[in-house]
Amino acid sequence: MTQKSGASDVRPVPMLDFAREFAEIRAEVLAAIEAVCTSQRFILGPEVLHFEQAAAAACKVSFAVGCASGTDALWLAMAAMDIGPGDTVVTTPFSFFATVSSILRVGATPLLADIDPRTFNLSPDSVQSVLKAKTPIKGRTSALMPVHLYGQCADMDALGTIAAEHDLHIIEDAAQAFGARWNCRPAGALGDAAAFSFYPTKNLSAYGDAGMMTTRDAKTDERARMLRAHGMRQRYYHDEVGWNSRLDTIQAAVLTVKLGRVEAGNVRRRELAERYNTKFAEAGLAAPDTSTGVVLPYTDTRAEHVFHQYVLRVPRRDALRAYLTEHKIGSEIYYPLPLHLQRSLLSLGYRKGDFPVSERAAEEVLALPIYPELRDEELESVVEVIRRFYA
Repeated sequence: MTQKSGASDVRPVPMLDFAREFAEIRAEVLAAIEAVCTSQRFILGPEVLHFEQAAAAACKVSFAVGCASGTDALWLAMAAMDIGPGDTVVTTPFSFFATVSSILRVGATPLLADIDPRTFNLSPDSVQSVLKAKTPIKGRTSALMPVHLYGQCADMDALGTIAAEHDLHIIEDAAQAFGARWNCRPAGALGDAAAFSFYPTKNLSAYGDAGMMTTRDAKTDERARMLRAHGMRQRYYHDEVGWNSRLDTIQAAVLTVKLGRVEAGNVRRRELAERYNTKFAEAGLAAPDTSTGVVLPYTDTRAEHVFHQYVLRVPRRDALRAYLTEHKIGSEIYYPLPLHLQRSLLSLGYRKGDFPVSERAAEEVLALPIYPELRDEELESVVEVIRRFYA
């Protein structure tokens, strides 16, 4: 493949455009924020409980605990389940940093397993292999933490079987997967607990940092609520050393407004993903391997993908991204360096070559613009610029 040079006549396309959504919900959001300002109940006001109850119902769980971020939600889930020093948690090296840093934060040790090359999610076969070998890490393995990467649930059938065989808790890192389903069951209800992020780029997003832990277990819920408020069950009486990780009332009010729109937004994302697939096929770019073209996203037949990201595998990824940037087409790399190769995590003892599938993914993945307000003609511009690059 050779790159075609020359100025592009296609329109610019931003990776995200928050202003489009805000224009549609401006009046409702501002009214919700004004109501909080009028009440002056900024910390754990009634809007927080209202959002928690509505989100729990959407996830088909008994309990949802709002907190300060998705990272804190992972920490709360593990801390509330007494996962800590002496425990290991099996997870993926191909994820956002918080997946592993939250495990370290509770004092547990991450035990990494490689990913499936099609879904980019935790590979059950790799999990079985590391559980048998348990190297380089020793200790009591207590939990699995699958990441529902890019908005598609991990293989919860196989991982659930493994967890049952080894008596492991399952904590879903569902930061990117609000509304996703596995065999018709929602993310957040597929394990013992789950963590969501409402960072502004997410499908369900706040106007700042925010997160949520979900569970079906009343004891886990109660302890998480205590831990998020400095370990207090009664004001100024601290039963444990907790943390300050409360979901503020304004964010809860914004999230309640957006919760009513997230399912329609996810439907639109799936429509856009299918349109991308069609346009790449029509352009002659779709291929089974990056040696001959671009590899389109794979969706497991048991999954309902919410396409938090539309991610290709592409040849000459960095050159393509530079070309897209030159033509004002947004893109992003999630993630350019696997966690086991991050400088701050070298003490875990892993080396380059330990997780070849993750390492190859880090060299090939490229996320393209996908959000409910993306226009069809903008999507076609993205595909056209990529076609020109490979022409």
